[in-house]
Amino acid sequence: MTYDFSKPVDRRHTNSMKWDVADHELPMWVADMDFETCPAVKEAILKKAQLGVYGYTIIPDSYIESVMNWWKTYHHFELKKEWILFSTGVVPAISSIVRKMTTPAENVLIQSPVYNIFYNSIYNNGRNILSSDLVFDGKEYHIDFEDLEAKLADPQTTLMILCNPHNPIGKIWDKETLRRIGHLCAKHHVLVLSDEIHCDLCKPGLEYVPFASVDEVCQNNSITCVAASKAFNLAGLQSASVIVPNPVLRHKVNRGLNTDEVAEPNVFCMEANTAAFTKGRAWLEDLCVYIEENKAYVRQFIAENLPELYVVPSEATYLLWVNCQAVSEDTEELCQFIRAKTGLYVSSGEEYGKNGKTFIRINLACPRSRVEDGMARLKNGIEAYQKAD
Repeated sequence: MTYDFSKPVDRRHTNSMKWDVADHELPMWVADMDFETCPAVKEAILKKAQLGVYGYTIIPDSYIESVMNWWKTYHHFELKKEWILFSTGVVPAISSIVRKMTTPAENVLIQSPVYNIFYNSIYNNGRNILSSDLVFDGKEYHIDFEDLEAKLADPQTTLMILCNPHNPIGKIWDKETLRRIGHLCAKHHVLVLSDEIHCDLCKPGLEYVPFASVDEVCQNNSITCVAASKAFNLAGLQSASVIVPNPVLRHKVNRGLNTDEVAEPNVFCMEANTAAFTKGRAWLEDLCVYIEENKAYVRQFIAENLPELYVVPSEATYLLWVNCQAVSEDTEELCQFIRAKTGLYVSSGEEYGKNGKTFIRINLACPRSRVEDGMARLKNGIEAYQKAD
């Protein structure tokens, strides 16, 4: 491994949302890495900072070309220049698309448990949340296609937000599953909005399938949101790309992004993203190996020390989804107890939907020393909770 991810970075008292915690606490919750970003990205930002003038910024061809080349070489999907729109983030883009492509009181379909901010983007814009819950069989998740089609067939359902790869369960949807989803949506005149922000963080040896790459049906009835923010830890630079092959949909999405004023980049994000996509592949490949090693460590630790917990197999993201049903039916209470007792801060599964109530989500994008600290705290917290129960 060329790059060293074991060096701790002290983010306390740096206005970090993740690390805005008490000095004795260890945050392993929000999807934000504790690693320094790719050296090429850091170098590009420093060079721009040294210019000393931070005025309005354009979207240069070099940025668009870097996105196109990344998806062609890394994800084997050839984008066209005109498909790519800029947004100040995946979440602002999702909220804008919900507003522009649906009307109040219509249904927006999701697959719970799923990224909690989807709920905000739907509910805060006056649309109805409709979940076709993923089914957990005790080992892994699958889609209930009968339920999915019934809910897509509702005339009030006009948009489906797909999470690909899926957060929090870490699943990479295969091509046939995506095709089946896409054709059901097209059949029932439901637009697909695919959040693919975690696509670069796959288990070594595995590849994700871009929804729009599946076939013409999926391509012509979809909007895809992507970003370097998760893979290269650039969330604070507020940048994303919205990929819309269909020109009619693209015009509407573009108008929505501009009307909502989320279509202009900040002064650092063009250089940072371009550096990531043009010079960051070797760094990212090492990162994915390191994350997989962290996951393997946690799986073994839990198997040996907390066998009553079950770690759902994870193919992507740096997150683990852990079933704690044998310990508690209410992980919000469990997480609060663990944090108060040990300082470990992880996410309660109910944030991602009611069917996540017995799960917790743990962020493993940090040096191994912190992972080991986190697991020791988790063990102490679980044992104390069981004794107190």
